[in-house]
Amino acid sequence: MRNTKPETRRRGTPDFQLLILTLLLVGFGVIMVFSSSSSVALLNKEYNFDSLYFVKRQSAFAVLGLFIMLVAMNIKMEKYKKLFVPLFFISIFLLIIVLFTGSLNGAKSWIRFGSVGFQPTELAKISIILYLSALIVKKGDRFRDLRTGYIPVTVIVGSVAGLIMLQPDFGSTFILVATSGLIIYAGGASVKHITASIALLVLGASIVFGIGSLFGGDSGTVDGQAAAKQDYKIGRFQAYLNPEKYRQGTGYNLVQSLQAIGEGGLTGSGFGKGIIKLHYLPNSFNDFIFSVIGEEFGFIGTAIFLMLYLYFIWRGMIIALRCHDPFGTLVGTGIMGLIAIQAFINIGGVTQTIPITGVTLPFISFGGSSLLVTMFSMGIMLSISRENTKQAVQERTTGVAVRNEVPNRFQTRRTNRFR
Repeated sequence: MRNTKPETRRRGTPDFQLLILTLLLVGFGVIMVFSSSSSVALLNKEYNFDSLYFVKRQSAFAVLGLFIMLVAMNIKMEKYKKLFVPLFFISIFLLIIVLFTGSLNGAKSWIRFGSVGFQPTELAKISIILYLSALIVKKGDRFRDLRTGYIPVTVIVGSVAGLIMLQPDFGSTFILVATSGLIIYAGGASVKHITASIALLVLGASIVFGIGSLFGGDSGTVDGQAAAKQDYKIGRFQAYLNPEKYRQGTGYNLVQSLQAIGEGGLTGSGFGKGIIKLHYLPNSFNDFIFSVIGEEFGFIGTAIFLMLYLYFIWRGMIIALRCHDPFGTLVGTGIMGLIAIQAFINIGGVTQTIPITGVTLPFISFGGSSLLVTMFSMGIMLSISRENTKQAVQERTTGVAVRNEVPNRFQTRRTNRFR
């Protein structure tokens, strides 16, 4: 009789489409960081007049991120069910520590180790995904109960979001809350509870914003700095509604961004030939790197890039939905939802679809913390895909379909459409 044990016990193969798409996005990001930062670095003493200053750092982070992704890809999902606890508490500890560090651009978001900085918020995003997924699966049917299931989960999310707001970082707070909401919904929470939470969140934000507007206007008071921050947030919203009116102030970046995208036309100015990055638009290699893509590659190039990005997200969601383990399904949904939400906020901000919040474009923008954590996340996604192929091999070998109970919103009948 043929021995099938070695075949059924071996690890599955990773999803090569997702792996290749990830490498393509990272590679394109390094190229665009070079294009958007070389002129700035070449003329700036702070960067040693080195046109390759930013691209060398981004390349180093990309290589380190690749190593982290390969390691994460080879960790079984069972280990992640145990890893979420220390990772979550490390994130909380770092979010508290960062509040006592020096501020950069009015926000306390960085912990610095010499010339290298790290944003704990990036680690908090993936840790909350793992934590919520494990907690929801552990609670099972009790998760739908308001007192014992739903409220404890939302308190955890609110606590982490509150620490990020204290920095303050509104963009990352919104991304974390939206991603958490997606996981909670996918985990089977009552729509009634979710709707009530959204209503309370909007009401609370409106009250805080209104109080800040009423009592934060006197910059000569003790709270003058806080008032200035509040005025700046209001200014961003005003610039979103009418950027031309505020083009000499808070609307300047948005006007320059829209002008760059418009100058790109159908085919673009060509790689490296963009004008907007030449000291007209601050952070062209970071928050506004999509504007550089629009100017240099035009409508056609930008459309191809967006289709590649959408296919990458779609592929990741397919992997998540195919997972037989509810923990893997929720984690995969959270990771791909996080990337999609952050990409939408970045691109939406620089195209005047939504107000600018100052978040990076995953894989593309310059930033070590974001790239490392995102590639770690993709390692988890590839680990999920390996579990899927391993399960498929077992079913073909034994002739027995193995199915675990999945969350309410991901019934087997629905996921079978993608098999």
